[in-house]
Amino acid sequence: MTGLPTAPVARAAIEVEHLSKTYGRFTAIRDISFQVNAGEIMGFLGPNGAGKTTSMRILAGYLPATEGTARVAGFDVHENPMAVRQRIGYLPENPPLYPDMTVEAYLHFVAQIKRVSAGDRPRRVDEVIRRCSLEDRRHTLIRKLSKGYKQRVGLAQALVHDPPVIILDEPTIGLDPKQIIEVRNLIKSLAGEHTIILSTHILPEVSMTCDRVVIINRGQVAAVGTPAELTAQLQDRQQAKLVVGAAEEAAIRAALQNLMHVEVVSVQPLAADPPRWQLQLKSNASAEGWIPEVARALVQAGIDLYEIGRPQASLEEIFLQLTTQEEAAGALEEAA
Repeated sequence: MTGLPTAPVARAAIEVEHLSKTYGRFTAIRDISFQVNAGEIMGFLGPNGAGKTTSMRILAGYLPATEGTARVAGFDVHENPMAVRQRIGYLPENPPLYPDMTVEAYLHFVAQIKRVSAGDRPRRVDEVIRRCSLEDRRHTLIRKLSKGYKQRVGLAQALVHDPPVIILDEPTIGLDPKQIIEVRNLIKSLAGEHTIILSTHILPEVSMTCDRVVIINRGQVAAVGTPAELTAQLQDRQQAKLVVGAAEEAAIRAALQNLMHVEVVSVQPLAADPPRWQLQLKSNASAEGWIPEVARALVQAGIDLYEIGRPQASLEEIFLQLTTQEEAAGALEEAA
């Protein structure tokens, strides 16, 4: 690309501060703020209607914000929209393809309108065709391609001008499991040299692909952090999982029966020789001291204690917990 203005010094590749978008009386997003560091893959999660696509369109310069600021590669999206667009590769949910062009001709066309220099265009087109595994389809009309190949062409057009920031809105929607793995591996290969925002409904994909996560619900940010950080923050402090050694299940239950605030949720056998059991416990105690109290009761009863910890929440459980809480709070606000 040529003739690009010099970028101001940026603290992060993407900076969103107090961003809001309203349509009349309807608020699509409300006062959202987050940052995406250079070379990072950020997962952007939320239920349908949460405001993800609105946020991504604002970042890509396709939609103006009502309030707040958004900066991409140091440029303000509102004040320097063309500079931002030249530094972004955007794949919307429905790729912007021309069905009567061949893959190669379309990518040359996109490279031209994205101001890739004439001398550099063949190299960039060849590079994205190779990277998106389109070599055997480069002369095929786009309308004859399968859904998976069309999605690859959509990714290729987002990459052809080698942008520092890539925004992907549901890049694996409608793909089969093999195609999902291929696209996921491609996205992971882009990390480091590109900054990526990835919107998806496939939560295991986020755990395997993304460095950090933004969860948005009802137009507001519900949580930001790595999957591990969100798990630690939202781990249920009132549950515990233990592995113990005892001859019989009855001995375990007897040891805990006098702890009135502790409920034995389950006792599952793990091994017969020596006998080991996995316990899941729950407490209505507000203090943290109930777990050491359980440990003392078991040891005093002559039961061996091998492991003790808290159940790890999955990203799906975290997502449901956050969005359910937010939905309930919103319903109460509307009722009031």
